[in-house]
Amino acid sequence: MAAPPTSPPESRRDWILRNLRDRIAHGELAAGERLVERDISVHYGISRGPVREAIMVLEQEGLVVTHPYRGAVVAEITQKEIEEILVPIRLVIEKAAFRAAAEAADEELFGTLDALVRRMESAAAEPLDAKALADLDVAFHEAVIAAADQTQSLRIWRTIQPRVRAYFLRDAPHHGTPGTVVDQHRALLVALRSGDAARAGAAVVEHIGIHLGR
Repeated sequence: MAAPPTSPPESRRDWILRNLRDRIAHGELAAGERLVERDISVHYGISRGPVREAIMVLEQEGLVVTHPYRGAVVAEITQKEIEEILVPIRLVIEKAAFRAAAEAADEELFGTLDALVRRMESAAAEPLDAKALADLDVAFHEAVIAAADQTQSLRIWRTIQPRVRAYFLRDAPHHGTPGTVVDQHRALLVALRSGDAARAGAAVVEHIGIHLGR
């Protein structure tokens, strides 16, 4: 097992949660692998309480499942789930959100999105920071959804967001270079700034559709 990272100034639960989430997303903790509180506690040098709490959050996020007699194991993210559940949910939520954002023409939102794209450029440059690129990708889409001011849509998005982020990381090598991700989001921003709701909706539908098969 790799050496544990140095603990940053945050709660122990949030620290272990962040590290376990990243290890799952990157495949370091593989689907079906058990998360044993005792072993994780010893590895990270913290008590079992924060570890237990972190595993419970991961289960709520759909990244971990608990089985009788086996305990907590890393959940698999299958292409079938992506195509039949995650992508359809995203299409419904994001098409409406992007159409609304284009019509609203909120320059503050566009400024936020532009800043995210610029940060994506930095993350995509050598040396590649895949984690930051995935985080910024998620942040871009969440900013548009949040701006639509549709509470239930945002709540549903945040429920699936950890698994969306995980498949962003998993599928990234299959969808071109890191620079492609930047270009895709720059194009989405251009569509939003056009003020054309139909164009913005079509742009995000095409963008999300890249995850339908390889």
